[in-house]
Amino acid sequence: MNVFIEKITLIFKDKVLRKRVLFTFAALILFRLLAVIPIPGVDTLQLENFFSNNQFLGLLNIFSGGGLSNLSIVMLGVSPFITSSIIMQLLTIMSPRLKALYQEEGEAGRMKFAQYSRLLTVPLALIQGFGFLILLQRQGIISDLTNFGLLGNIIVISAGSILLMWIGELITEFGIGNGVSLIIFAGIVARLPSIASQLQFTFDPSQIPLYLSFLSIGLIVIVGVVIITEAERPIPVTYAKRVRGMKVYGGISTYLPLRLNQAGVIPIIFALSLLLFPQMIINFLANVHNDIIQRVSSFILTHILGNGWIYAAIYFFLVFVFTYFYTAITFDPDSIATNLQKSGAFIPGVRPGASTSNHVARILTRLTLVGALFLGVIAVLPLVMRAVTQNASLAIGGTALLIVVSVVIDLVKKIDAQVSVREY
Repeated sequence: MNVFIEKITLIFKDKVLRKRVLFTFAALILFRLLAVIPIPGVDTLQLENFFSNNQFLGLLNIFSGGGLSNLSIVMLGVSPFITSSIIMQLLTIMSPRLKALYQEEGEAGRMKFAQYSRLLTVPLALIQGFGFLILLQRQGIISDLTNFGLLGNIIVISAGSILLMWIGELITEFGIGNGVSLIIFAGIVARLPSIASQLQFTFDPSQIPLYLSFLSIGLIVIVGVVIITEAERPIPVTYAKRVRGMKVYGGISTYLPLRLNQAGVIPIIFALSLLLFPQMIINFLANVHNDIIQRVSSFILTHILGNGWIYAAIYFFLVFVFTYFYTAITFDPDSIATNLQKSGAFIPGVRPGASTSNHVARILTRLTLVGALFLGVIAVLPLVMRAVTQNASLAIGGTALLIVVSVVIDLVKKIDAQVSVREY
């Protein structure tokens, strides 16, 4: 406790750290202010009824930071930016040029890659904005708009999404932590007071065992996420001795830490985005005046996406695949082996070069299997419980809990890193 108080004191005594923390708070406050400004013509009562019966919009509301629940000007949140990032990451597999740009051309290449993701966000925001407005208009939540009014609303909410993307990148650059993750985190935390008040009004003493079970599972999930996130597999590394003049350099032993879950919470965000975007399109097509399209859309919504077990299986598979995918993109065993060889280091019992790369890749594959299975189980556990207990709020709460815990762990680490730098 004393260490925590000392670090908090150091943060506010140090001018640079204080500016970073205050900038982050100011950006998040601005985001919350934008999230309560509604677009015109919203039927609030119809909106609440629609949200209470729609799990899809409840999950998407997480990525909008709560802005979708009241149809604010930032109702799309960072979802278009996340979707564009996923598309760009997938393109690195098909395009060697993009892969080289992202992995081999250093910081300049990554900045150019990020710029492509930003540009792709614009058309995706326009498409998602149009789809949502048409869907909500047909549900009677938004009053009938003229063509000019519809165009104006599309531009407003698309601009709101792009503004949030910009705020998130400003937080990453001038604040502390990952800006996009913090925006999602702030939206989840901002909903806690309303959830607490709802539980207070709907409290049923006969459901106390069920409440205690949910609380226990929530604590187990938190502990599990922390353990898996912090777990490492050290690979021993030895530096060869070098003699220069009368001095001997090297000869020391250290280790290369490989995390059990290299991808963090990114696979969950990617999987949800990939699930939500097609759902939005299918919901839109279900209202098209064409019998064949309506039948196909209704079949998918009812028997595939509407089936809790099939939905959970798809969700688990996507989380599992994206864990491997993101780990393969962000961690390259070949570059690790090359860097070790250049610096005169080697893994005891393993030849430098290709053998080292294969050794690291084999260990990483086994570690990622454990991390991917854990993330997949934790992600679908609330959906399974919802199907068993018929409690629709668990799916949203479980996903939100996983994101919150992972973001908090990442934020604490970055604050500790900043504090350590200032202490030295």
